[in-house]
Amino acid sequence: MKIAVVASNGKASQLIIKELLSRGHEVTGFARSANRSAVKNFVQKDILELTKEDLAGFDAVVDGFGAYTPDTLPLHTKTSQHLADLVAGTDTRLYIVGGAGSLYVDAAHKTQLLDTPDFPAEFYPLAKAQTEELAALRSRKDAHWIFVSPAADFAEDGVRTGKYKLGGEELTLSSAGESVISYADYAVGMADLIEKNDLSGVRVSLVET
Repeated sequence: MKIAVVASNGKASQLIIKELLSRGHEVTGFARSANRSAVKNFVQKDILELTKEDLAGFDAVVDGFGAYTPDTLPLHTKTSQHLADLVAGTDTRLYIVGGAGSLYVDAAHKTQLLDTPDFPAEFYPLAKAQTEELAALRSRKDAHWIFVSPAADFAEDGVRTGKYKLGGEELTLSSAGESVISYADYAVGMADLIEKNDLSGVRVSLVET
């Protein structure tokens, strides 16, 4: 498959690229700074300056954008909406590296993880921004988007086991009763979703087994 990874220098993006390349896919990276990933095909360009022509012909686009400061948090919605505009009306699927805060903790889908009493206050602004990003994507019927939430504990340095559990809108726990997944296993799950190529307009989640 021909796959674009936008914000390709991010830590999650780099592991997704590594996983995709190991499976023989043709991967192109896009980032505003010099290439730090394993891709050989690379375009140095800001995400908001990308055009339809830049993303034409790709089977999938992975959005690995991340922002953490108060003034940049709104860019989560702005950038994913821009990418959705670029792939709208095409068969290209847009996979968003999402957050866990918007996952529901009840079967009735009335309470999201970020609104629970024990949710860390320092992560609330980011979780809120990504929750708003998902809400904006849900209104899109013209683009094939897939929002991929990691577990609550998204472990940057965790090992690659190659195993994970695919969930949906609700917070899913592992067999040990934990919500955790490594960046490396998240990359495995993302690559599997891209290869299956059968989802559109949904949010899924990934957690350790």
